[in-house]
Amino acid sequence: MANSILSVKVLQIETAAIAWVEAQVWPEGPVCPHCGGFVRIGKMKGRATRIGLYKCYQCRKQFTVKVGTVFEDSHIPMNLWLQAMYLLCSSKKGISSNQLSRTLGVTLKTAWFMSHRIREAMRVVGVTPMGGAGEIVEADETFIGRIEGERKRRSGWGHKNAVLTLVQRKGSARSFHIEDTSLGQIHNVVHDNIARKTALMTDEARHYEDVGQRFASHETVKHSADEYVRYTGDYIGGEKYIVSTNTVEGYFSIFKRGMKGVYQHCKEKHLHRYLAEFDFRYSNRIRLGVNDVERTERAVKGIVGKRLTYR
Repeated sequence: MANSILSVKVLQIETAAIAWVEAQVWPEGPVCPHCGGFVRIGKMKGRATRIGLYKCYQCRKQFTVKVGTVFEDSHIPMNLWLQAMYLLCSSKKGISSNQLSRTLGVTLKTAWFMSHRIREAMRVVGVTPMGGAGEIVEADETFIGRIEGERKRRSGWGHKNAVLTLVQRKGSARSFHIEDTSLGQIHNVVHDNIARKTALMTDEARHYEDVGQRFASHETVKHSADEYVRYTGDYIGGEKYIVSTNTVEGYFSIFKRGMKGVYQHCKEKHLHRYLAEFDFRYSNRIRLGVNDVERTERAVKGIVGKRLTYR
């Protein structure tokens, strides 16, 4: 008889859940989030003591694994947090706050707060440039939602939020909410996030002409002439050198299906967190050897130092 992954001890019992999170955050033992000490730390015991409470005898302060993370000041049991993280990490196009509320048995407001904190944990910080010698990165923009206060127009994208995404073939994705598609905006993002020895591929948009000159090579496909793939006959990294932006377009198809079909509405100020969510799942996908459980583990390791509050 098959067992549901949600029936495992870590997702059902709070003590087991806290012990598991401690193992992910403190692989070498507890560390005080107040002073950084790790030598003179003792676990508090007693019937009235909170689960997972420690005391640092260097700074004399108490703490749990939640302090300094997205879980801080939360009264939600840790096993419910992990259930929410697993559901959000394993759902390719996301899971709505309404669905999360019904599944976990919490209020809609609580589910909304939880989902945003989990997206914050998924946000990657301090990353090195993508690509490198023998690597290909595709860049493209898309438009989603509507800028607050802007009237809907019959044509054009001036009333929508602009998103620039960089996708490394057989690798990760990075998306950015940009003000517009001007050369300055595109230039800053592309040059800060792609290594100079990379082969860059884009569509025929004019703002990529100057940007592309600073990379190992820059190839374009002409969508206006119904060109979407071009075979050059060359090889890079042992594979055929195919000019296209189909990889980044595939990312956009998943992103838009999730935003329109699952989330339906997103305020501009929260768009960067939804982008972090879709980037995280794409960069830790099955094709790269990361399953749902491992993806959740990676999300848990991202909870530290990302305190998130709403006033």
